[in-house]
Amino acid sequence: MSELSRRQGLLKIALAFNGAVGVLLGIPIVRYVLSPMRRDYDRWIPLGTLDQFPAGETRLATFRSPFSNPSDGDTAELPCWVRNVDGSKFQVFAINCAHLGCPVRWFPQSGLFMCPCHGGAYYSDGSRASGPPERGLFEYRYTVEQGNLLVHAGQMPTTGVPVARLTNISLDKPPCA
Repeated sequence: MSELSRRQGLLKIALAFNGAVGVLLGIPIVRYVLSPMRRDYDRWIPLGTLDQFPAGETRLATFRSPFSNPSDGDTAELPCWVRNVDGSKFQVFAINCAHLGCPVRWFPQSGLFMCPCHGGAYYSDGSRASGPPERGLFEYRYTVEQGNLLVHAGQMPTTGVPVARLTNISLDKPPCA
């Protein structure tokens, strides 16, 4: 057995150090690549009990984003507008304007959702009333189970997805008024 020269010893230490750094840098990359398999994005999230949403009223509700991490804090709480149409049928709207994503507010006096950014307005059913938005408010799918209203928050509705697939609306009538 031959003795290790100084040069060979330093080379082995450098290779071990570089290997350890490579493994440490590779862990976040591997976690990023494998994260879609690990998370359950396609799920129903409770918004509250049915008595929190009286018939004929529109109320603000929040839910925790399924894409959040524990370190996200309050920023992971997503608001949405819940409209109880007749006591058994609901509409759950994303709070964002369909134009540029500004948060819309509900004005019960006029029965309109209004966007403060560029003057977009929407009727109570989420359809476009006026302004620059080319379509109505985005809607989440919902379900009612055991007296609770649940929203399907795994996929944010966008203009690229047909409206009928995301909501309980038929394509017989146009999504915008």
